[in-house]
Amino acid sequence: MSSLQIWLAIVGGVILVVLVAYNAWTSRQNQPKQAEPLITPEELDALTQSETSIDGSLPLASDALGAYSQMAHEFPQPNQRGQLDPLIDVMASMELETPVSGEAALAALPPVRRVGSKLFIVEGLNADTGEWENLQAGLFYSAFQAGIQVANRQGPLNDIEFSEFVVKAQTYADAFGVTPELPDMSEAIAHARELDQFAASHDAQLSFTIASRKTAWSPGYVQQQAARIGFVPGVIPGRMVIAASTAGLPPVLVLSFDARAAMAEDPNQSALRSISLGLDVPQVAPSEQAFARLCESAQALAQAMDGQITDDNGQVLSEAAIQIIDNDLKNLYQALAARDLAAGSLQARRLFS
Repeated sequence: MSSLQIWLAIVGGVILVVLVAYNAWTSRQNQPKQAEPLITPEELDALTQSETSIDGSLPLASDALGAYSQMAHEFPQPNQRGQLDPLIDVMASMELETPVSGEAALAALPPVRRVGSKLFIVEGLNADTGEWENLQAGLFYSAFQAGIQVANRQGPLNDIEFSEFVVKAQTYADAFGVTPELPDMSEAIAHARELDQFAASHDAQLSFTIASRKTAWSPGYVQQQAARIGFVPGVIPGRMVIAASTAGLPPVLVLSFDARAAMAEDPNQSALRSISLGLDVPQVAPSEQAFARLCESAQALAQAMDGQITDDNGQVLSEAAIQIIDNDLKNLYQALAARDLAAGSLQARRLFS
């Protein structure tokens, strides 16, 4: 073999090594960031060798390993108080000659308790307390009122829906041999259209996007970073929430990412390049300081995950743009409160749903 052949072989070998090293480096760079262990192997080893508690468990290790898996948001039992309100509902009242049991009241409900996109609701006047409430077994009621919401995010009550409501209300009243006092159709439809117009012009659902600058993220990495600033896993895959200060109310903020990545066979290999932070303004009370928390959460996540904050169109959000949004929200809160539909109230939550 000549000297030239030897040198060519050496050069070829070097090039091959460089290519292999470059491909390995590139592959590693393209791997999504992974979540860090909750405790390091050294800490786990030290905990394993420590004395156990009286019942034989590892008090510190069990807390550390279980902390993340036990953060799911819990929801309380539904409130039994009545929710029908003339502000957002049309109602048919039914006076009874003698009290009716909750069992009979529940049994008379229609099999389909929906009219179009709106719920058909029946409440009873508790014979003992004199308060309107959701129907319950074991109680007695001296009157009923059936209602349907006049507007929601799917639109206002229309003529067909109103007629179906009247039929359901009449059928329910017939079960107890009484005549319902029905609302006027023209007034109900006019009220529905007016309220729908107000709601359409005073609705706001904000969304910030955090986009990766360089390296993608695994779902576990996103979940871990979000958990560090207060988010807890939601019921839906690819969703985390910051819970309201009052149990049972809608979340203050929602973090979401591709549900397919969260449900993949190996989520660690799923690559996320953006996540979304959302705020449903009418659903959350001003006292929660939701927009300020939205901005703080977005900034914290962007910094920790090497991302940038953009709007839905991919435009980077400036401080000036954020200030404009903040001012608009203050005006929106005032307008809702002036209409007795304060953000976060039961009426607002129902109307903007």
